[in-house]
Amino acid sequence: MISEGIKGAIELLIREGEGKFIKENIHGATYTNKNLERIQVPMANAIKTTTLTSIVDYIKENVDSSSDENIIIHVESYNEVSIKKELNLDRKRECLMRAEALTPQITTNRFTDTESFNIMLQSSFVDNDDRNKLLKVSGNIQDKTVKQVSDDGTSQAVTIKAGVANVADVRVPNPVLLAPFRTFPEVKQPESKFIFRMKDGPSCALYEADGGAWRNVAMENIKTYLKANLAEFKNVKIIS
Repeated sequence: MISEGIKGAIELLIREGEGKFIKENIHGATYTNKNLERIQVPMANAIKTTTLTSIVDYIKENVDSSSDENIIIHVESYNEVSIKKELNLDRKRECLMRAEALTPQITTNRFTDTESFNIMLQSSFVDNDDRNKLLKVSGNIQDKTVKQVSDDGTSQAVTIKAGVANVADVRVPNPVLLAPFRTFPEVKQPESKFIFRMKDGPSCALYEADGGAWRNVAMENIKTYLKANLAEFKNVKIIS
């Protein structure tokens, strides 16, 4: 059994040892008896928004930074842009604002009924020639009249209402060039190729056919918009 005197001495040594910081150099390497953690520089919570206009307004109003402080606008993707400061002492970038575009739900790569397909085309796609051609076909298609007209798996024909009492076989355009609402509304929506398919039911489907290249076009459109609206601010760097 440890006596009270010995116990007190042990506790004193422990307290003294906890307050010591030992650094030793062994074979060229530095070792310590303490694990030290650096106190991180405080970071602000980013303002969340949904438009590029708010990004421009934030910079022009000089909300949280001085006019000579370098600011980076990072076009992170086709629907996300952030404002960041330079690296701080911890080699981290403080994010001041983040904009995420609000875009409609667009159904691709699977078949849907013609009514849902027509609504999607009219509400979520830019008005252009190919969109109008698809609306003409899908809006007047006769039930169970889709037929294959070639062996390559892409060309199709469909029987549609050509008038009050007439029907006609129509060759469906393929591929089609469409511009869905997929990025910020302030910039031009990028067009891309889609494969249009139909089957009995009737039902329709759009399959993306550009390998996602439209994303790069959208990011370049965003960058161009920001450069044009913030040209006077030499301390603002825009990257994508």
